Amino acid sequence: MAASVEARASWIAQRAERLQWYAPTSFLRQLPVEAQQLGHGTGAAARFGKHPHEEIVPMAGTDGQWLLQLLPWDTEFFGTATYRLFTGLFPAAAAPGYLAQAAAALRAELAQRGPFYAFGVIPAEDTALLQALTGGGWQLVETRLNFYRPTSEPLLLPPTQVRLAERAEAAHIGQVSAAARNEFDRFHADPWFGPERAAAMLARYAEAAVAGSYADAVLVPNEPGLPVDSFLAIGDTPADPAQPGSGSSRVLLTAVGPQNRGWHIKLVAETVRRAATLELPQVLMTTQVTNRAVFRTCEKLGFRLGSTTHVLACHGG
Repeated sequence: MAASVEARASWIAQRAERLQWYAPTSFLRQLPVEAQQLGHGTGAAARFGKHPHEEIVPMAGTDGQWLLQLLPWDTEFFGTATYRLFTGLFPAAAAPGYLAQAAAALRAELAQRGPFYAFGVIPAEDTALLQALTGGGWQLVETRLNFYRPTSEPLLLPPTQVRLAERAEAAHIGQVSAAARNEFDRFHADPWFGPERAAAMLARYAEAAVAGSYADAVLVPNEPGLPVDSFLAIGDTPADPAQPGSGSSRVLLTAVGPQNRGWHIKLVAETVRRAATLELPQVLMTTQVTNRAVFRTCEKLGFRLGSTTHVLACHGG
């Protein structure tokens, strides 16, 4: 039976304290909590189901709902129905055991539809949902640290010659991405993908970035005689005039091959300079909790830790 409008609103209200952490910039104190809730927390939960491919699935055996989104591009690429779990809505007093059973029941329901893969990016603060998913058979595949850096602060690293990647370089940059394996990223850490499928996904992702499908810029080295064996893809979020301090450049994907050792910090530094030129007040960058090389980049360039998220996944069918 579908939940009433009143029940759904009540669950959202009871989950508000946790839902605020779903905002990708929840750690930026200059941004009002109310605006972040509206865009990414309680507001996003209330709007869920009004857009294509969004599905509200009742929790089996307890009060609550799963907010599930089918990802068409991923589904086509992998040849398997691929879902992203946004979150779960349930009463604050929901019993952990029943929530875990509901998470297991969701896996079973998706398996009945056919082969599937599902994942969710859950903030560390949402302990009830994390415990429900792991108790229901969802597996932890990646823990992420989300860093930020104000562009108003000066950079100590001197400027480096970079340029925008050209469309003709898309296939080559895709190969760089596939070759620079990180065994702890979501695609390599999850056995469901396997090394070949993970490499193919990262290659396609990088190619699409160069083609402009989802990235606003891709930076590559531009020094005489130096081959292009690294890149950094950037996504820009324009500032909202109604929210002072909003707007950012996000590091979407980066890879450094053996011929460009030491270029990660240079590409990130130029990303900060580019964002400052565009008058975007911060640069955001996410990495795995295991990626110590990126930690060193963050320390040298003045990035700060903002939040921690966990990626959980399941599959079947």
